[in-house]
Amino acid sequence: MIKLIASDMDGTLLDENSCVPPETFDLIRALRERGVRFAASSGRRYDRLCEFFGPVRDEMDFVASNGAQVYAEGRMIDREVYSHLAIKRLARTVGMFDNLHLALFDRTKSFLLDDEDKFVREVDKDLPNAERIWELPSAETSIIKASIYCEGGAVMDYAYALSRELGDEFVFAPSGSAWVDAMQRGVTKASGIRQLMDHYGIEREEVMAFGDSINDYEIIRFVGTGCAMSNARPALRAVADRVIGCNRDQAVQEELRRVLEESE
Repeated sequence: MIKLIASDMDGTLLDENSCVPPETFDLIRALRERGVRFAASSGRRYDRLCEFFGPVRDEMDFVASNGAQVYAEGRMIDREVYSHLAIKRLARTVGMFDNLHLALFDRTKSFLLDDEDKFVREVDKDLPNAERIWELPSAETSIIKASIYCEGGAVMDYAYALSRELGDEFVFAPSGSAWVDAMQRGVTKASGIRQLMDHYGIEREEVMAFGDSINDYEIIRFVGTGCAMSNARPALRAVADRVIGCNRDQAVQEELRRVLEESE
């Protein structure tokens, strides 16, 4: 029996207008009544995810910032922050490339290491509360996410180059059409889901996950039933247990209904 469902947001749960289809809230409530937890699993920060799920935010869980923020039953059970030394190494390396632009995120702010017009907002990189900075945030600032905008695209090339330079400390995952997420080694959506599993006493075979992008790879491989969207990246579709429909057709919501029926 499925006891925990984790879903990515952009390209997965959200519709073509980047909105949560309204019936999703009723499905989350109905699943909870049957003993099935629902978790939003996203590169977006916790505060931004709460805005999407206002009606049910206290009835679900969150794996935010690619696993760096984990909330169960409204309480933070894990937070993973970058070391200041790692951020300095990352900034120096990004500075080697003229068309790469670094954005750092703490709990509420987006720190931009270049002028704001150098960045293009995209999916989970909406850059809330953006602040242009000329020096790195102090060591007292808890950075929970780092992303690099690739001016002109070629994200796969730059993800590879960055991995060659800093692969001992970061995992670089393309995100969207022009961004690369610099994730801390060992901190992924899968590590966040493991925290929820330990919290609730749930086994891997009791977990289902949905995703569409490369930063969903670990979680799709980790859970008992990993589902890729038909609009997912080819590598994700290749390793998924199942490939379902498109986010535009609300395929995740259809799967939630199916789980609900099977739990009767």
